[in-house]
Amino acid sequence: MPKTKPVDRRGSGIPGILWLPAGLGLAFLVLPLIALIGQVPWAQLGSIVVTSDVAQSLGLSLECGIGATIVCLVLGVPLAWVLARSGGWHPVLRRGLRALVTVPLVMPPVVGGIALLLLLGRRGLIGTYLDAWFHIDLPFTTPAVIISESFVAMPFLVLAVEGALRAADRRLEDAAETLGASRWMIFRRVTLPLVAPGVTAGAVLCFARALGEFGATITFAGNFPGVTRTMPIAAYLALETDPPAAYVISLVLLVVSIGVLFAMRDRWVSGLTS
Repeated sequence: MPKTKPVDRRGSGIPGILWLPAGLGLAFLVLPLIALIGQVPWAQLGSIVVTSDVAQSLGLSLECGIGATIVCLVLGVPLAWVLARSGGWHPVLRRGLRALVTVPLVMPPVVGGIALLLLLGRRGLIGTYLDAWFHIDLPFTTPAVIISESFVAMPFLVLAVEGALRAADRRLEDAAETLGASRWMIFRRVTLPLVAPGVTAGAVLCFARALGEFGATITFAGNFPGVTRTMPIAAYLALETDPPAAYVISLVLLVVSIGVLFAMRDRWVSGLTS
């Protein structure tokens, strides 16, 4: 008997009543982006991008985004390793630590900026000593932008790397330990190469989140041209005085977001289909 081709029934079980709200939900997400793209002054796009204010905010955003990503990599990868290898800890301690790490994901960014001010401001918990002992005043400086962006972006990196560490084959680490490798060598020569895709994915997400940060940055770092005025802040201000510039800046941020989606596509699809 000839073999029958299997029928793809993945979409056949969708009740008809769901199509309308699903379509409205899709329109709700897509139409604002179409509206933005439709308002972009394409004829003036190049001239607006190279203007001093836009180019300055773009350069500052890229610089601070890269800086924040580096900070998150240096601090977030070890933190993710601790979370992934905390299976022997008390469940309450383990869950509490993970909850603390993910708080910035759900916390309003402005609250994060206020918290950073209370910690690192001139009269803050640590800022008082930074100012008195080292004459370091962090708020409303470029390093404050990097700190703000790192605070809101690090959970993305930690969660991505932790997931990769949990999925890694522990037997390779055990074999290296049996051969006499130290814990640091195992982490550097075995663990990190195994989780490199997760680290890359987390770094990309971290950079995109840092590039789009607004609330914590404007609260802790302020709005000073060439010092703390990043692209989201510039777009917000331009909306009042120069709407076409706001549209162009928003388009640049949108392109970066789409680029992140394409960069992460293979990882997300494999995760969804596994």
